[in-house]
Amino acid sequence: MGAGPTGAGSPRPVARVVVADDQTVVREGIVMLLGLLPGIEVVGSARDGEEALRLVAEHAPDVVLMDLRMPRCDGVEATRRIRAEHPGTQVVVLTTYADDDSLFPALQAGARGYLTKDADADEIVRAVAHVMSGDAGLSPQIQRRLLDRLATAAPEAGALQAAASETAAPEGPRELPDGLTAREAEVLALVADGLSNAEIAGGLHVSTATVKTHINNLFAKTGVRDRAQAVRYAYRHGIAKPPEAAGG
Repeated sequence: MGAGPTGAGSPRPVARVVVADDQTVVREGIVMLLGLLPGIEVVGSARDGEEALRLVAEHAPDVVLMDLRMPRCDGVEATRRIRAEHPGTQVVVLTTYADDDSLFPALQAGARGYLTKDADADEIVRAVAHVMSGDAGLSPQIQRRLLDRLATAAPEAGALQAAASETAAPEGPRELPDGLTAREAEVLALVADGLSNAEIAGGLHVSTATVKTHINNLFAKTGVRDRAQAVRYAYRHGIAKPPEAAGG
């Protein structure tokens, strides 16, 4: 029979936590703080996403407190891989950034909590407890941003779909040239439509780093050297329509 979560003196399951942050002083400070908090045991600390993945595989923690902007493997990609490969481990983002370009890609990657680094000890404990119990661990300001974004998400998605349908070839599913994936072709069509990396990232709800990765991959596969060549490639292979064709 489990004890109530808020009763005085009631036992509380210990959360086994990995901390991932590329800044040594920040990482060590978080580890020290967590060591003073009830119900938390730090089982490892990582300097980047790759090390976080290794520690998760080694220790199977309950929660990873994940910074976002790290070398080698950033927090969004590390979160995506942790959730895919180790579904028993939850991720709470702990970052300096609360902008939409950081927040929404992290949540899409599978993070169940999101705190900024000005969060106090109680907020961290509460977020860890919430994600362990299956709830979301979002600070009030993040909840407000999420609700504001959801209120405008449908119009944005409709505009992006309209842009993609105007630039994409009308044919049904077909084999793409040079081994392009469907997502790479979608990004290429939006590049041909004149969208910037930031606009593509916002419309697809991914990070700008992810968009850059798709663009680098499609450049390598197609042999183009710049966006102008990529646009001509898209027109030539029917991935996008030239403006005169699109206008009828």
